[in-house]
Amino acid sequence: LHTPMYFFLLNLSLLDLGTISTTVPKSISSSLWDTRAISYSGCAAQVFLLLFSLSAEFSLLTVMAYDRYVAICRPLHYGTLLGSRACVKMAAAAWGTGFLYALLHTANTFSIPLCEGNVVEQFFCEIPQILKLSCSHSYLREVAVIVVSICLAFGCFIFIVLSYVQIFTVVLRIPSEQGQHKAFSMCLPHLAVVSLFVSTATFAYLKPPSFSSPALDLVVAVLYSVVPPAVNPLIYSLKNKELKEALRKLI
Repeated sequence: LHTPMYFFLLNLSLLDLGTISTTVPKSISSSLWDTRAISYSGCAAQVFLLLFSLSAEFSLLTVMAYDRYVAICRPLHYGTLLGSRACVKMAAAAWGTGFLYALLHTANTFSIPLCEGNVVEQFFCEIPQILKLSCSHSYLREVAVIVVSICLAFGCFIFIVLSYVQIFTVVLRIPSEQGQHKAFSMCLPHLAVVSLFVSTATFAYLKPPSFSSPALDLVVAVLYSVVPPAVNPLIYSLKNKELKEALRKLI
């Protein structure tokens, strides 16, 4: 866990655990007790924690793309650019960015007056469903925040794409097939996690209104809030030799 890759994986696992813990336990308890009630403060806390986990995770995935870039494209500088202090600072920046974004977005969302009742058609407090209950004249303020959020997410996505363009350019120049296989096995788990995270979140928040229905909204919500954090450990475990060896010893 003291190497940069495993240090970032530890942080990613904690954020995945936070994402799952925010939505699933409350949903299970609601099913067991046959109730859909949640307090106003509980709903706000759920929105804040989910936004914090998801935004911090995407920031961390961006940092991990930089880690892969340095490991493959600038291996001789890896120890200098990604020392223990630098890794802690980058992880702290990812967590701090997620906290500030979640705080601002949650405060803005719950400052909007609600005119359409208090029934959220989802298994957790989801911002698009809350906005359906808001007054029409207050909706534009939240749209501005969402636009800024999309711009920030797009910036992180472009950084990840450019990092992998550089990575694949270097990998394809490696003369040995074994070296190429080792480099690809190092990057593919991260690329798979990023692809799953971005595709599900994009479809959830940018799908056309004509595609909206209670059943589809439920499926999409599960896809971006439950599936990625549940599948991420499996993706890294299957692709990582050290993790498979540790699991074999444990068994």
